[in-house]
Amino acid sequence: MFGKGLHTGLSLTVTFNPAPENFGYKIQRIDLEGEPIIEAIAENVVDTSRGTVVAKGDARCSTIEHGMAALYALGIDNCLIQVNGPEFPILDGSAKYYVENIQRVGIEVQNAPKDWYVIKKKIEFRDEETGSSIIILPDEKFSITAMISFESQFINSQFATLDDTADFVDEVASARTFVFVREIEPLLKAGLIKGGDLENAIVIYEKQISQEDLDRLADQMKVARRDATKLGYLNVQPLVWRNEPARHKLLDIIGDMALIGRPIKGRIIATRPGHTINNKFARQMRREIRAHEVQAPHYDPSDAPLMDVNRIRELLPHRYPMQLVDKVVETGSNYVVAIKNVTANEEFFQGHFPQEPVMPGVLQIEAMAQAGGLLVLNSVEEPEKWSTYFLRIDNVKFRKKVVPGDTLIFKVELITPIRHGIATMHGFAFVGETIVMEATFTAQITKNK
Repeated sequence: MFGKGLHTGLSLTVTFNPAPENFGYKIQRIDLEGEPIIEAIAENVVDTSRGTVVAKGDARCSTIEHGMAALYALGIDNCLIQVNGPEFPILDGSAKYYVENIQRVGIEVQNAPKDWYVIKKKIEFRDEETGSSIIILPDEKFSITAMISFESQFINSQFATLDDTADFVDEVASARTFVFVREIEPLLKAGLIKGGDLENAIVIYEKQISQEDLDRLADQMKVARRDATKLGYLNVQPLVWRNEPARHKLLDIIGDMALIGRPIKGRIIATRPGHTINNKFARQMRREIRAHEVQAPHYDPSDAPLMDVNRIRELLPHRYPMQLVDKVVETGSNYVVAIKNVTANEEFFQGHFPQEPVMPGVLQIEAMAQAGGLLVLNSVEEPEKWSTYFLRIDNVKFRKKVVPGDTLIFKVELITPIRHGIATMHGFAFVGETIVMEATFTAQITKNK
């Protein structure tokens, strides 16, 4: 896409290229020697005063938020963005043209599963000095409510809500950036908005100044002069929505949340948001994700299982006291989620240990292996006629004791396709949100004689 830069006024070209799985978002400055690549993550943001600026070494790129919002809202996880200058083109000040062009070329679905980070508790960031805050709460989808307030009769207080990113194209993408006339002169003196005009921003004239001063600003911006006594919006193009400024703030939040590096399931409630607090919150979210990089699967005991204990007995030869999977609650093409309820009546607690009952680690491995067996048997026809035998177990880690009353949640995933009857899997065992054990193991599927 082609256009001028908001702050530099340069003629710029930005190209959105497909990228392989797990690539993320990366920005390449093709105009610089060596064509350096900047990873688009929150820690690489170096300035948020008038937009989001990322940098690596001497390579910088600004005004990225509208393009990033389009990628994130349309569900694109991997993209190499090449630009021939220090910022993305501003276009009309919204994400409209980014969205239209992405939709025009189409989106390719990749094989890797979407790596959602699911919000399971309230996370909050507040700036006491500005009164700004961002809170994220558990939700089944990614959704946002943004509330803004200014000392202005035109946008004193507004809010906007996006309940589903599927509505982004029609409800948010066309919301343009905005600026107050009183902000223009300081921005010009700072060497910014050299490419700003009435076609790429909503300009709000809410406090009367002299005709001479308004004429001078109009000449500097290379736009038509206006009557200084008439307050209001100076744009020829009317507002798309009455709350367009609030919707644009919501758009900016999405663009800045794209720098978290993983798609989020949660509801954001932002009060007086801006790029600075958006970035601080995105950094906090990245720390949160690093601390809980592997999340426990969702498990509701009241949901009907996909496989109950009777179906499991049809597939596995194990019986009391060695049947260690009670039910399967979720399956996919390459993973299974299974449950083991650990009770005080387990036979092994009689000797391990009478005064301090702890589930033996080898039995945790056995339970996980049985869950893995159910996964691989699910890939063959007439699974009742097949058996699974484990060939090796590697990288076993026990992180916390498992005791009576715990519910073990196993998630076992194939890490290579099944070939010649051999399957390699990695599994995690959780109690609540805590990983208690993990292991990698290889199994062979053989037909019963």
